[in-house]
Amino acid sequence: MTKKILFVIPVYNGIAEFLDDCFSSLEKNDYPADQYDVLAIDDCSADDSANYIRQRWANVIVIRNEKNLGFAKSNNVGLQYAIDQGYEYVYLLNQDTYIEPDFLSQAIKVMLSDVKIGAVQSKLMLFGDRGKINSWGNEIHFLGFAYAGGYKVPNQELPEREIAYPSGACALIKVSALKYIGLFNEEFFMYHEDVDLGWRLWLAGYRCVLAPKSVVYHKYEFSRSIKKLYFMERNRYLVVLQNYKVFTILLIAPAMIFMDLLMFVYSFYAGWWRQELDVYKYFFQPRSLSVMLKTRRLVQSKRRVGDREIIKRFTGKIVFQDINNPILLYLVNPFFDFYCRLVKTLVRW
Repeated sequence: MTKKILFVIPVYNGIAEFLDDCFSSLEKNDYPADQYDVLAIDDCSADDSANYIRQRWANVIVIRNEKNLGFAKSNNVGLQYAIDQGYEYVYLLNQDTYIEPDFLSQAIKVMLSDVKIGAVQSKLMLFGDRGKINSWGNEIHFLGFAYAGGYKVPNQELPEREIAYPSGACALIKVSALKYIGLFNEEFFMYHEDVDLGWRLWLAGYRCVLAPKSVVYHKYEFSRSIKKLYFMERNRYLVVLQNYKVFTILLIAPAMIFMDLLMFVYSFYAGWWRQELDVYKYFFQPRSLSVMLKTRRLVQSKRRVGDREIIKRFTGKIVFQDINNPILLYLVNPFFDFYCRLVKTLVRW
């Protein structure tokens, strides 16, 4: 069975490194051409990416934002287009990817295997080291951190299985699910928007699943930019405060406070203490509190599943090779892993 699918590809200054590989490989995919369309959302690129795509790939629909909207809102332009035009599925694909020809047919096969599946992630491989995995499904730490599961693990056969959330770099999503839970949270701007979306899918009773035979290569580089740290820290708080039940927030509060103290002390050593303070300032602004509470009410109104069911998929460890250090491995991870297991035992709601 074939389903009408829209590819949504956010584009930003991609001519030099990304666009040729991404769009040329997409042309070679083996899914019926009359059953999918490709939409590129140019987020006000300075390199004329929009016209470059129009000239090279005539069948691609191009929308150019008049200003930089950020990753979340730019994707939402495409997601809303899919809803308005009546597509059944949307496939989110980063511009820095390269696909195997059967990646879409394998992903849709998994999607159609169970009506409860709301999102399917392809197996994401490292483009620069094709023998290693970038993500076999992403992980959510119970305090809101998130990271790519299986990062830099040698390639291997994997089963079709449930995942905490799908990477926004390569995710097939059911449009009817988006109509129910809503689109990306635009307050996030960038980072953690896919964490939040996957969490909300689970809350609404949908499943997130890995399609292991659907393969996408990713030109991934781990970034330690200070700007990224601000958004990741701020947005992990938003995810936790908006998606957990109140009793769960109270239960994890001691661990959150302890982690915050550790992060704040470490920020002086690492040189991003100003960004850490900016995160705290954000939450003391009346506008921020109002937006967060409004979003929380909406998320909780869509809830069909309790936290006991949700949190069992979360982890108390951060296992990511690019940020491993002895303190994390031998002190932080063991303590928070114990706390996470305790929370899973106590949560009955």
